Amino acid sequence: MEYCNLGNSGLKVSRLALGCMSFGNPVQGAHNWTLSKGESERIIRKSLDLGINFFDTANIYSLGSSEEFLGQCLKKYAYRDDVVVATKVYEKMVDSPNSGGLSRKEIFAQVNQSLQRLNTDYIDLYIVHRWDDRTPIEETMSALNDLVRMGKVRYIGASSMRAWQFVKAQYVALINGWTQFVSMQNHYNLINREEEREMIPFCLSEGVGVTPWSPLARGKLAKSSETSRSRTDKVLEWLYSSAEQSDEKIISTLNDIANQKNSKPAHIALAWLLSKPAVTSPIVGATSVEQLVDNVRCFDIELAEEEIMALEKFYTPHTAAELS
Repeated sequence: MEYCNLGNSGLKVSRLALGCMSFGNPVQGAHNWTLSKGESERIIRKSLDLGINFFDTANIYSLGSSEEFLGQCLKKYAYRDDVVVATKVYEKMVDSPNSGGLSRKEIFAQVNQSLQRLNTDYIDLYIVHRWDDRTPIEETMSALNDLVRMGKVRYIGASSMRAWQFVKAQYVALINGWTQFVSMQNHYNLINREEEREMIPFCLSEGVGVTPWSPLARGKLAKSSETSRSRTDKVLEWLYSSAEQSDEKIISTLNDIANQKNSKPAHIALAWLLSKPAVTSPIVGATSVEQLVDNVRCFDIELAEEEIMALEKFYTPHTAAELS
């Protein structure tokens, strides 16, 4: 496993992060394809064996049971200070007027609940899951800064938002002497590269680590067979429906290069992401130990400049709705 600093911070993370949205009680939350505690534990244990030290979850994943599964497993099989745990806040957890968003009240309530579910005294990376139009960004950044000062959170990060929003948040923190975001978890892969316009250049300029979600485009770049998740994933069509013709050309090129290298499309797609200077750790999910072990083989791939150019040749812009 390879390791690097998360952006300009001193935090060392594995160059692949294990995404934990696949873990959790299937009767809780929005996904009925999540894995049981035993299945989740096998994957988390194997990730530790492979050298992965970076684990990404969220309070909303299976309404907290993803955090519970992860916390229980790490407690059994890892030394706490050896691992980097990231979780998120924003989504509405209960039917209450103050639930959801990034108010001081909600952030303080949710961090305590996440700490309890994760069975830990601190969160390494606390991520705002989305931008909150209803709360002044000054209130949000002040609350996050207080969590760092209290020792409940070590670093803070952000996820999918407009570049101007991210810049505004960083500026507000800077002028007030508050903690700034060290990472941006955004939607970025071979068939969705809209973040290359503004967000990624800003992150590269300012030393913010990029940790892309859906690096394999929900399986479209992995040439995987149909699964329970793919059959019921409503987000798949929403994200990848506006540029299907160019996507097919990119995927065809991806498969050709994989065949030439006696490899798999997923390896090539991940190797392409890891070749980008702003990218620290793609968030890779897994629903089996075999899938996890296979994805780690991306580190054996070195792409030539002409191969990278071929992979990028057919990209066309996506609709604005897909940037949300």
